[in-house]
Amino acid sequence: MSVIEFEGKKPRIHPSVFLAPGSWVIGDVTLDEDVNVWTNAVIRGDDDKVVIGARTTVLEGCLIEAPTGSPVSIGKDVIVSHGATVHGAKIGDNAIIGIQAVVLDKAEIGEGAMVGSGALVSPRKVVPPRMVVLGMPAEPKSEVTEATVQYMAKERERTLSKAKVYKQIYAKK
Repeated sequence: MSVIEFEGKKPRIHPSVFLAPGSWVIGDVTLDEDVNVWTNAVIRGDDDKVVIGARTTVLEGCLIEAPTGSPVSIGKDVIVSHGATVHGAKIGDNAIIGIQAVVLDKAEIGEGAMVGSGALVSPRKVVPPRMVVLGMPAEPKSEVTEATVQYMAKERERTLSKAKVYKQIYAKK
C-alpha cells in the first residue's frame, strides 16, 4: 500500500483502517474507523477532498477521485464493489455501488440505495434512498427489498471480519 502526501495534502487514516498491498491513498483523503481498501484500489484527493465513513469497503480495482470543485463523500457502511468508479460524487450511508459501476461528478446516491453492476450514474443525477438503479444511463428499477438489506448487512460484516484477519497477516510481514 502507498499513502502519499501531495502538495501539502496528507491522508488522515484511522489506525483501524486496513489498506491492502497495492492500494493507493493520495492527498486530502480521510478514512474513518474500520474502512478497508483492497488491492489496486486508488483513492485520489490531490485536487479536492475525499471523505470515507466508518466501516466502508472499497474493493479491488476501484477508483475514487475528487476533481477540483467536486469533493467525494462516501458515508458509513458502504460497499464500493470491484472495479467501480466514484468520481466527484456523494454516496449515502449503507449504499452499494455494484461491480464496475460508474458514479460521476456531483451525482448523489441516497442512503441504502443500490447502483447495479455496470451502471452509469450521470453527472448531477440524484438517486433516492433505498432505490435500485440499473443501466447506462442508470434509471430507477425498484426499491431495495428488506431481504437485500439483510443480505448486504451480512456481506458488510463478512468483509469487515476478513479485512481484520488480513490486517493481522500483513502486520506480521
